[in-house]
Amino acid sequence: MWFSYVGILLNAAVHRGIPHGTTGQESLSNYEEAARVYGLIPCYMRLQDLDPDNGQCSAYVLRDDAWTLVRMPIPRVIHNRAIYLDAGSRQKVEYLLRQGYVIFNAFNRYGKDEIHHLLKKDPLLAPHLPETQNATSSSITDMMRHYDDLVMKPCVGSVGRGIWRLRRAGAAWKLTYSPSGRSSGWKTVTLHQNQLPAMLRRRLARMPYLVQERIALAEYKDRPYDLRVSVQRGISGQWEITGLYAKAASSRTFVSNVAQGGRAFPAETVLAESLPGLAPDVVLTDVKQLALRIAARLELHLPWAADFGLDIGLSKTGKPYFIECNGRDQRYGFRKAGLNGLWMETYRKPMAYARYLLGD
Repeated sequence: MWFSYVGILLNAAVHRGIPHGTTGQESLSNYEEAARVYGLIPCYMRLQDLDPDNGQCSAYVLRDDAWTLVRMPIPRVIHNRAIYLDAGSRQKVEYLLRQGYVIFNAFNRYGKDEIHHLLKKDPLLAPHLPETQNATSSSITDMMRHYDDLVMKPCVGSVGRGIWRLRRAGAAWKLTYSPSGRSSGWKTVTLHQNQLPAMLRRRLARMPYLVQERIALAEYKDRPYDLRVSVQRGISGQWEITGLYAKAASSRTFVSNVAQGGRAFPAETVLAESLPGLAPDVVLTDVKQLALRIAARLELHLPWAADFGLDIGLSKTGKPYFIECNGRDQRYGFRKAGLNGLWMETYRKPMAYARYLLGD
């Protein structure tokens, strides 16, 4: 079999751990195994290791069971697993794309407001979106007149950090938040005369937030849950559902993120217990159809996208609602749910797509 190189862009911290086998949640052994299936050799690099003016890069390659740092031509196809927030990095990625290199998932950090507005334009997706507004003191006060349970999310953020919940409790309103942003230390305070506290107003002044109707989610063992759906491009170049699992909030908080103490479970197990009277396969078919339509819609505006981790919530009647889009799915939830085969498949699909893009 003829082997081709495929580049994998990593953040500096992950890249630094390669020689020591300390790459956090990123499994390089999964990449190696998946790449062999498609006749590929992965080479792991940082963006600063690429020199597009002379077409060369430095990258780690596994040779004789040892990680070797080599100088080599920049691979034609690159799978991006890093997040770049600065303008200089974005400009370099754009330059590489103009030079003819194919970088899929080139830009994988999307604003929640941007995603919501893109999806709302589709009349078939709009009914599956919670009511959402840009968060200001006045818009939150307006939403409080129409809904008894609200969530405020930073437009840019991940793993459940910075999320606030505002809910009516009798005549009063209660605000739940984590001062540290971690899974422990969640606090709940009662609003004075139903006025937004100064700490929340200061947060809204510092960074853009969304305020959103909180859907009354189905519950598993008295804990709200949603579904993480992995939607990826594979050997056909088309969007496919790789797999999904359920993640239930911990008893300490209302967010289901595994990084915030949520627990991952096989979806079929959760659906059978939490939605009695509804066939799990019918519910999952609806969820998968929604996820594929969301990916197809986002593709129109995010041309290099090839990998989404979509959070889909279920109402207590089984109706699916879009909650959030992750442009760099961490994938380890499949492993925590005991779905090791699907965990491996989330690595296999990008390598299959790389083979499709190479076309040789």
